[in-house]
Amino acid sequence: MHTYFYRLLIIALIFPLSALAQPEPEVIHLWKNGAPGFENRKDLPEKAQDYWVRNINNPSVTVFLPSKEKANGCAVIVAPGGGFRELVYDAEGIQAAAFLNSIGVAAFVLKYRLPGEENSPYSLENVRQDAYRAIRLVRSRSGEFHVDPNRIGMLGFSAGGAVVMMVAFDKGDGDPKAPDPVDRINGRPDFQAMVYPGGKAPEKISPDTPPAFLICANDDEYGCDKVTMELLQKFRDAKVPVEAILLSKGKHAFNMGNRSALKTINTWPQRMADWLDDSGFLNTKSLQN
Repeated sequence: MHTYFYRLLIIALIFPLSALAQPEPEVIHLWKNGAPGFENRKDLPEKAQDYWVRNINNPSVTVFLPSKEKANGCAVIVAPGGGFRELVYDAEGIQAAAFLNSIGVAAFVLKYRLPGEENSPYSLENVRQDAYRAIRLVRSRSGEFHVDPNRIGMLGFSAGGAVVMMVAFDKGDGDPKAPDPVDRINGRPDFQAMVYPGGKAPEKISPDTPPAFLICANDDEYGCDKVTMELLQKFRDAKVPVEAILLSKGKHAFNMGNRSALKTINTWPQRMADWLDDSGFLNTKSLQN
């Protein structure tokens, strides 16, 4: 009897009850049978090491839901960066999801296909397809996730910012005749947030483009500060609500800010949270002007 008690005590010390109670986050593949046209690749294993994930052949979203006490009905699809060669999955995916959960937002970390990886058969059009499908999938299951289908946004870091641009600037209309009901749903995000975004700003932005949050460092060594400033001007020209922060220092890939000695970098996620709140996206009842 004493031996059994001591065993329980040791287990409790090594594995706290709170940790034992935490379930593994759910992984939902975007297509049941694999990505269209690449179904034969869906079972090829991913590769993960240190901070990155590669060899994405069966794109998915990993679900991170806030506690019921904090949940406000807002949702965000998170697109990590990595130059389309890999995904910075921990620092720009899981950590972003943890912060979003802390402010009551449901997070869905997207693993999209990587056209820049060596010998990749994929194109940027496949990335766009993954992003649209992720938004449509979350919107189609909004009741299950207890989120408002009209408050589903997208957050992208670096190349993930380019992914956001792929879907935020188009209408996103679904195909009403699609055999898969998910593909009939609109795939445009209701808001967008881009952190040191890569890619290229579009020629023009429509006035009905979703509101945006932009942040970048002035000393970004990859020129993402220029992309950010171009986007800012185009949002302003189109009279689209935009909040933009240009930090004096921070360089590229400051992630969620916890690796820097700079206070402005440390606290930048709170600026995004403030913008979400001021814009009405964290309102549990309805959006406000």
